Amino acid sequence: MARAMALLWACTSILVTTGVVADNIGVNWGVMSSHPLHPSIVVRLLKDNGMKKVKLFDADPWAVGYLAGTGIEVMLGIPNDQLKTMANDYGAAEDWVKENLTRHLHDGGVNIKYVAVGNEPFLSSYNGSFTEYTFPALRNVQKALNDAGIGDKIKATVPLNADVYESGSNIPSEGAFRSDIKDPLTQIVHFYKEQGCPFVINIYPFLSLYQNTNFPRDFAFFDGGHPLNDKNVQYDNVFDANHDTLVWALKKAGVPDLKIIVGEVGWPTDGNKFATKDNAKKFYDGLFKKLASNKGTPLRPGKMEVYVFSLFDEDMKSVQPGNFERHWGIFTFDGKPKFPMDFSGNGTDKPLVAAKGVQYLPKQWCVYDEDAMNQQALPSQMSWACSHADCTCLQEGSSCFTGNTNFKISYAFNSYYQTNDQDVEACNFEGLGKIVNKDPSKGTCQFPIRIKSAGERLSLAYGAIAALVFLVSLFTMV
Repeated sequence: MARAMALLWACTSILVTTGVVADNIGVNWGVMSSHPLHPSIVVRLLKDNGMKKVKLFDADPWAVGYLAGTGIEVMLGIPNDQLKTMANDYGAAEDWVKENLTRHLHDGGVNIKYVAVGNEPFLSSYNGSFTEYTFPALRNVQKALNDAGIGDKIKATVPLNADVYESGSNIPSEGAFRSDIKDPLTQIVHFYKEQGCPFVINIYPFLSLYQNTNFPRDFAFFDGGHPLNDKNVQYDNVFDANHDTLVWALKKAGVPDLKIIVGEVGWPTDGNKFATKDNAKKFYDGLFKKLASNKGTPLRPGKMEVYVFSLFDEDMKSVQPGNFERHWGIFTFDGKPKFPMDFSGNGTDKPLVAAKGVQYLPKQWCVYDEDAMNQQALPSQMSWACSHADCTCLQEGSSCFTGNTNFKISYAFNSYYQTNDQDVEACNFEGLGKIVNKDPSKGTCQFPIRIKSAGERLSLAYGAIAALVFLVSLFTMV
């Protein structure tokens, strides 16, 4: 048996931390991808880059289990579609805590700090779908944590979008909770005060620039331009102004000292003219320098806790807010860093450590066959490809926008082909597609090759485990 254990140990990987991220900076790990990385690869990436906090959008035990023994602080998530059940059935909240949380709390287990109850459930675009369930669900989850004897260490909270508060004149001191959700949100913040829970808010300076053509560009960054004065307080960036609008709203709600965590902040790199790698790097350089200074905001000086959004690009996210939605990652979908970053804020840029152990599909692409018959089917086939795969890089201002129509068609065909795991039928397009072995990428436009998905890798792993068990049995029989 000792030899068997030695063989098993030889098959494990050793995680080596090569970077250091300040303990007040975390990352969001989303999985809305057609080909997500295996959780073991993601956790190794987190450790290799010295990341100490991670925020999840669910509580998948398969992924969460890989965080055991790492010391990484975790915020688990409960999706919005479970809020009604949690609100109406305390037993469901108890079961969730038992099945998704306490099972991980043991020596060498997972360092869980928060539970996110829903995700931005008060968004205006939801038209009140979750309004009546959010506070009761929050209350039941925190009660379940308390009853399990862990409520003093693990707190429930509801991550909210910055649209939950507003200011008529765009100055912080006029900030107040949105009128349609004022009552439930006031209940929530007083419950936070009673239970010692933080207020988690998502702030996106990029959206201010994207949504308002007259918005001053420099105010979206941290360069000190376009000052805004409010009651003798000066703001030189929209991040601080937005944050302190919340501070004013909390004051008016009667909880002026409530802890605030920025649950999401970031800058996309494609899908819009402002969503570029250069702008993203500029934003993060300014943000990390600000966080390193521990100056906080004018109304909340001191150390701030923030979670970068996001770890990876996610090609299955809705593009209703904009084509940039699939490009928030500081890493590409396959774990390649997009640009050097300095989480320390000291101005010492260095490349992030890429994901290790990523397995790709074969080096082949699907492109448009210009000599094919049936050219009249081209519009419908192009539409089909882009409605079932990611074509956001083709939009004006994006990395693959070009006047070369044939190039754009090839990109769309390849996106669909790769999304469907290079199935030969996925490059048919009524005879308009062909498979090639030469990379058609050009300039800033990269034709990606998809990775072996976590599910496919899992099936391969099961085969490897079966073989390993067979080998171990041979050793133990000797």
